[in-house]
Amino acid sequence: MAVDDFLHSSQHPLLHSNGAHAHNTNNNNKNIIFVSLAKWVLKVTMWVVFLAWVIFLFLFPTDFGTGLYDDWVDATSGTLFGETGSVLLLYSGPIIIIAFLAVPYLLLSGEDQLQVKEKKTPRFRLWTFPVLVDGPLGVVSAAELIGIILFIVFVIWAVYSYTVVNFEILPSYGDDLTLEEKRVFMLQMSAYSFGLIGLTCLAFLFLPVARGSILLRLIDIPFEHAIRYHVWVGNLTMFLLTLHGLCYMIVWAIRGIIPSEIIEWKSDGGANFAGVICYVFGLLIWVTTLPPVRKRYFELFYYTHHLYVLFIIFFALHVGDTYFSKAAGGIFLFMLDRFLRFWQSRTNVNVISTTCYPCGTVKLVLSKPGNLQYNALSFIFLRMREISWLQWHPFSVSSSPSDGKYHISVLIKAVGDWTEKLRGKVSEESKIELPFQPHSKILASVEGPYGHESPYHLMYEKLILVAGGSGISPFLAILSDILHRTKQKKLSVPRHVLLVWAVKRSNELSLFSTNDMKSICPSFSNQLNIEIQTYVTRESEPSLEENLVHKATSSSAFSISKGGGISVLVGTGNKLWAGSYVIISTVGFVITLGLLNICYLNPFSISYWWYRGILLLACMVISVCIFGGLMVGLWHLWGKRTSARGEGDEDGEKFNMRQHIEGVTDEDLSLGTFAHSYFVRYGCRPDFKEIFGSISDRWGHADVGVIVCGPPTLQSSVAKECRSQSLKRRSSHPIFHFNSHSFDL
Repeated sequence: MAVDDFLHSSQHPLLHSNGAHAHNTNNNNKNIIFVSLAKWVLKVTMWVVFLAWVIFLFLFPTDFGTGLYDDWVDATSGTLFGETGSVLLLYSGPIIIIAFLAVPYLLLSGEDQLQVKEKKTPRFRLWTFPVLVDGPLGVVSAAELIGIILFIVFVIWAVYSYTVVNFEILPSYGDDLTLEEKRVFMLQMSAYSFGLIGLTCLAFLFLPVARGSILLRLIDIPFEHAIRYHVWVGNLTMFLLTLHGLCYMIVWAIRGIIPSEIIEWKSDGGANFAGVICYVFGLLIWVTTLPPVRKRYFELFYYTHHLYVLFIIFFALHVGDTYFSKAAGGIFLFMLDRFLRFWQSRTNVNVISTTCYPCGTVKLVLSKPGNLQYNALSFIFLRMREISWLQWHPFSVSSSPSDGKYHISVLIKAVGDWTEKLRGKVSEESKIELPFQPHSKILASVEGPYGHESPYHLMYEKLILVAGGSGISPFLAILSDILHRTKQKKLSVPRHVLLVWAVKRSNELSLFSTNDMKSICPSFSNQLNIEIQTYVTRESEPSLEENLVHKATSSSAFSISKGGGISVLVGTGNKLWAGSYVIISTVGFVITLGLLNICYLNPFSISYWWYRGILLLACMVISVCIFGGLMVGLWHLWGKRTSARGEGDEDGEKFNMRQHIEGVTDEDLSLGTFAHSYFVRYGCRPDFKEIFGSISDRWGHADVGVIVCGPPTLQSSVAKECRSQSLKRRSSHPIFHFNSHSFDL
């Protein structure tokens, strides 16, 4: 009986387990199909909404488009929200709808996208093929060039269409007009047309600078790359608004009414004086963005840019609620991001350890909660209140997510006043504090981390990393991430990596010692091939004290409870909370605007343009502060509760970090012991034609990812060679995909 009981109890669960496994497999297959179908439906819907919006923008300047607009306004103006609601839905609605749909799409998307299921044929990609490599715009990809052409075509088309319409309505001003009067009326109508076109561009202006925007996450373009789009659109917008104002000034000068028109504050039309003030603020911002001013007087550029608040306020006063609604979508998403950044930056972040290097670079290790995720190619904005209460500076992250759940590292090179003061403070603290004792003074404020939605460096089986000076920082994170993934036997990992690093002095080579790569995955050589080529451009031969150069003077300390970790309140953080924040805030805006119409605007027949414009802006601010603030509070509580569960692991991680810092030897810091192939050349620069030609012969037919972090000249040189090699390649040679990771304000 005992044997029978044993067989009965042991065999049946096994049979049940096999059946359950098959059942789970079927369920998983069904889930995969459902997820793929749901993502496809969401993607198609977003594309339809976006294309319909773009088509409408192109049609609006024509008689046909104006007729459609008038029919829409007539059909919907009798609703609770009136004409303002109609224009909001037509112009800003598509942006918000896409943002809403992006939330479930991002939730359904994950790292499964990186899993390599089959070997694909190498092919060109619009986003990674550089078309323009020299010029004022820098390196421009094929996709970016298409976007630029579309904007230029739109502006030319809109000017042409409005001019045709203006000629058609010119007789309505009277048949007895003289030629000069006709010219004045045409100039006046052209001024109005330039304003409308500039207003359309303004609808796009704030979208790229919302650092944690759900839209940037959707298209997987980080803020450090999108900032150039803000610059381009900003220049175009201010150029059009300048034409708008200049044409009106010429008309008023001809009629001799400049003083009276400038100070006029209409109630049933645009408030001219508010428009003049708005333009003055915009002009100050525009002038300080010019490269000669921005590079020489960066602080002036930085502080002047904060005048955007006054620009938006007087813009609302100038155009009123109906016209402001056309640009409200992008402005609202920017306000949401700015509000979230404000709350994240209020947290005092502990500096766990600091390290000074002979080349003038400082490494900071910052505390973060375990539930704050980031990718290897991320960056943060850092403020040290002991140095400046107002200055924020962006830095690439030098650690990978696998280096530790509770810390994040950055390398900061002393090249300006702020960074020099930081290095001085760290050096001063190292003389006072005992090693591995709590810092009593060094606290930081952090915004971020920001970066790509997915780690795109894992898309390529073969990778070329090109760094200039401190541009090595993000590549240390990439190498660490690849080694950790190799150790964990993950599928989507590059198998061939070439690092090309150009430095001015040999003492900069010590930066490679910031991470102990060899200890991460000691047996990686059978699975991963890493080559390192280093060029020391301003030294003709090795230093006599080369061995000493590679050593770092370290001042490390573990934090106390005076501060905390980086706040989880970041738009690139938890997808569910970030999406809910956008959705609830938008719903709150609709509720606030509805209450305003019910309780005040409609009963009292408020019709002043400028007044309704500022009230619409106030509704946006109130909804962000109240409804968005509620979500921020709940998000913060969730972050504290989930991060508190890992406090024991955090203590263990700090202990391991201490052991790591104490145990690093000179041999561990050597580049030669880490890479399969390593050399240093003195007194020369990388010959990218030779390097890429050699790679083409050795790596064969494949997609090769090229990531560059360095000055514009370095980016241009690498992009030029990528384009040349890809266009002239043989069928057996690789296609080089250019990616830039340089942050340049």
